Amino acid sequence: MPRDTGPYRGPYRPGTGAPPDATADATTAPHRPHRADEPCAPGSALYVRALREGRVHSREAETVPCLVDFGLLHPDVDDMQWLLPSKPANALRRLLRGIEEEVTHERQREEELAAAFQPLLAMGFPSGPGAGVLAGTGTGTGTGAEAGAGAASTSAPATPSAITPLKGLPHITAAMDQAVSHCTREVLTIQPGGFRPISDLGAAPPREQSLLSRGCRMRTLYQHTTRHAFPVIAHFERLEGDVEVRTLSEVTEQLVVFDRTVAFVPADRDFGEALEIRAPALVGYLATLFDRLWQLATPLFPHPAAPQPAENGVTARQRTIAELLVEGLTDADIAERLGMNVRTVRVHIAKLARNLGSTSRTQLGFLIGRSGILGPGQTR
Repeated sequence: MPRDTGPYRGPYRPGTGAPPDATADATTAPHRPHRADEPCAPGSALYVRALREGRVHSREAETVPCLVDFGLLHPDVDDMQWLLPSKPANALRRLLRGIEEEVTHERQREEELAAAFQPLLAMGFPSGPGAGVLAGTGTGTGTGAEAGAGAASTSAPATPSAITPLKGLPHITAAMDQAVSHCTREVLTIQPGGFRPISDLGAAPPREQSLLSRGCRMRTLYQHTTRHAFPVIAHFERLEGDVEVRTLSEVTEQLVVFDRTVAFVPADRDFGEALEIRAPALVGYLATLFDRLWQLATPLFPHPAAPQPAENGVTARQRTIAELLVEGLTDADIAERLGMNVRTVRVHIAKLARNLGSTSRTQLGFLIGRSGILGPGQTR
């Protein structure tokens, strides 16, 4: 690829990575999403070149978004047209942390599954040739009383499990519909992300309105980015009943609690599996967690709070991003935490850098700490 020619007319300095040639987009195969442990050849090649040359132009990474998504490249705050490479050791440590979180999540699922089977194991059903006696169908040496007791136990109504795994959207929807039909008091919901697709909202009103019409109360937590999602606000304006919505910079994963007796949480990142939780202690814990977050949240509907004024030219959103920058998060990590897209995060970082007079990413972290915008007692 020629280093000093091409159709790109933006600023370029030789020796620091050439802007992409216009013909590259036409001949390059479309990028396919992949895991971090399965790097694509174009992405690996561009990352190696970025390490050698110190930076690459942002347009070169458009065909391999995995580099930014995995935190291998990040914007140069001095010139947002360029991307700087993360040190391989730092990138590896961050990716390994994600794997450790997944392992921890799977171990937690194992513990939950074991807890769900514990009541069954405690019943002590025997196994082997004589087991049929307890069901009243075997030919063992058990007494008639035992057989009758076994028959009675098989006809007794089954009690709901403490934790029930639900796999597949049809099973999840059926369990949710059953919980909705039995709900009589309140529904607590945490919805991460900044925007609910209109297709999701279209199917929601009948279910939600039926709850409200029965006198139930609905309280919902979103992230702050939802404050600018007018379809979401319009959705709640169409509902009639006791509805309140508040927002936070960060929330937990999706959560729905009915009457503080049954809760639903996702069991995988693709939301193809869920857990129906009826263990009183665990449901109570989740409801209390919601209550704590609710007290910290900012009202959105029906009476929205006034926007927080900027302090010294720094908005509340930028202060939140500054906190996460100081924690060492990448732009992609910040975007995921705050329910924003990466480009919006970079725009806020650039504005923050200008307001504080920063000329580099390292200096920005120092100036954030010295500026006092993250002073004691400040909340997100």
